[in-house]
Amino acid sequence: MRKLALNDEILLKIEKPARYIGNEVNAVMKDKKDMQVRFAMCFPDVYEIGMSHLGIQILYDMFNRREDVWCERVYSPWTDLDKIMREKNIPLFALESQDPIKEFDFLGITIQYEMCYTNILQVLELSQIPLLAAERGEDCPLVIGGGPCAYNPEPLADFFDMFYIGEGETVYDALLDLYKEYRVAGKSRREFLIAAASVPGIYVPSLYDVTYKEDGTIASFAPNTPGVPETVEKQIVMNVTESVYPQAPVVPFIKATQDRVVLEIQRGCIRGCRFCQAGMLYRPTRERDVEMLKKTAEAMLKNTGHEEISLSSLSSSDYSQLEELVTYLIDECRRRGINISLPSLRIDAFSLDVMSKVQDVRKSSLTFAPEAGSQRLRDVINKGLTEEVILNGAGQAFEGGWNKVKLYFMLGLPTETDEDRKAIAHLAEKIAERYYEVPKEKRNGKCQITVSTSFFVPKPFTPFQWAPMYTRDAFLGSARTVNHEMKEQKNYRSIRYNWHEADVTVLEGLLARGDRRVGAVILDAYKNGALYDAWTETFHREYWEQAYEHTGVDPAFYTVRERDTEEILPWDFINIGVSKAFLKREWQRAHEEKVTENCRSKCAGCGAACYGGGVCFEDKN
Repeated sequence: MRKLALNDEILLKIEKPARYIGNEVNAVMKDKKDMQVRFAMCFPDVYEIGMSHLGIQILYDMFNRREDVWCERVYSPWTDLDKIMREKNIPLFALESQDPIKEFDFLGITIQYEMCYTNILQVLELSQIPLLAAERGEDCPLVIGGGPCAYNPEPLADFFDMFYIGEGETVYDALLDLYKEYRVAGKSRREFLIAAASVPGIYVPSLYDVTYKEDGTIASFAPNTPGVPETVEKQIVMNVTESVYPQAPVVPFIKATQDRVVLEIQRGCIRGCRFCQAGMLYRPTRERDVEMLKKTAEAMLKNTGHEEISLSSLSSSDYSQLEELVTYLIDECRRRGINISLPSLRIDAFSLDVMSKVQDVRKSSLTFAPEAGSQRLRDVINKGLTEEVILNGAGQAFEGGWNKVKLYFMLGLPTETDEDRKAIAHLAEKIAERYYEVPKEKRNGKCQITVSTSFFVPKPFTPFQWAPMYTRDAFLGSARTVNHEMKEQKNYRSIRYNWHEADVTVLEGLLARGDRRVGAVILDAYKNGALYDAWTETFHREYWEQAYEHTGVDPAFYTVRERDTEEILPWDFINIGVSKAFLKREWQRAHEEKVTENCRSKCAGCGAACYGGGVCFEDKN
């Protein structure tokens, strides 16, 4: 029988003790004596969020298919348990075996968003692993990071032994086999890291040096060890139909953020929005075969008992076999009493018809993401969405019985003016007017429009990576402009407006665009008490401001400064297939307010055809 790492006294004191006991349905249990590699897979946030992450489910399933590897899970302890673990010197432990993380061979950390960076240090410290990679001995686990934020690993470079750049299904097996080989041979940690750097997609920060110019920009970035590649190549799965996918994902004991079966129908996006990092990182678009998806959906529902299934994709409407898949799921789910969630759909006649079949129209709301209020600015960001399409979609929805609409926009976009901001209120008003054009007897009560604005962060590997960010005050000023204009509209009582936190956005910009020098800020802020920065109730701006002052790092250098297109960027050593020449071309087209067609309409020559498949070759088979 397993012995829990936390005794009953502690479990009764803390919020949601089920976060820490493991042994859930479909959790993988093995005999550790038979294992050659033990891998702790970490999502550095609270259990309910980590358990909702599809990437970890895929890797957990893939690793545990190997007879020589046991992959277990670990999440960030919430603040109540964090305090107790420090007071009682309890090392952080894995859910399955309840063994301390420091006894594992690898600690793999999924870095999904920038605001979890201090949680990464929490996980290391509670695991009793030195925070700095340079201070780790031979008996410490190898700390490896992956996920979207690993595409600019530099702010975290001092804390990680390695980063995996790309999709995890590709070279992890080769890395684990190499580790076994080096351990049997009695090789050192450094010898393994040098060898690992030759595995495609593996970046070992300690094997590279950075120098800086007097103005603070990067002068050089180069390997410091013979045989280490100058460029790290993104790893990508081209045949997503044949790649591993969990048939029996772990079912959480408590309600997770995404408490449902998740079916990933494709990877990538054909749209080319210039602000969207995922749209560039996951090129080219690759679809899963519809028959494989049907069988997988059936198996996952049977093996989990979940009462809802969700389609996962950056743009579900662009999946070429969507109608066949959705028709099948509607029939299957109706028979089983299962709900269907269909995010990322464009609002057109087909989508509305489907949603009317799977949603309670009276309770649900429709989501539009115009991102910008004016057509001019939508062209700048390459949104590919006209006001006519938005109003037609809203009109069809209202005539179909919907009365609730959510609208998502960004503030602080490149070339944005006051007129563009006011246009957000004007578009919301036009949608409200469209509702009241529907005959009264066909309306479903009062129109409810919720407008939300986030603040724009220019992300690495997008055409906007050179763009300046707004300051905190400029962000808040832009939100006030929108708020004031909303109140001037005739139907303002039907419109609710809310906006994101500016402090968090500025910090996100620093962490997303920073270089190695930002690592000192993260460490200092963590020592000041920064933790769970993504959570409003636990974010403390003052901890970060103290860190800027103590380290001498000026956040404005990384956020509000427009970058020269010839400047060496911290992430330039990574090749994602999409060329820098293409990103520069799109940056120029943004300033010319020119729209670039989507990948299916016309190839824009982004470079992703180098992978030899996906949407780039659909018409060439």
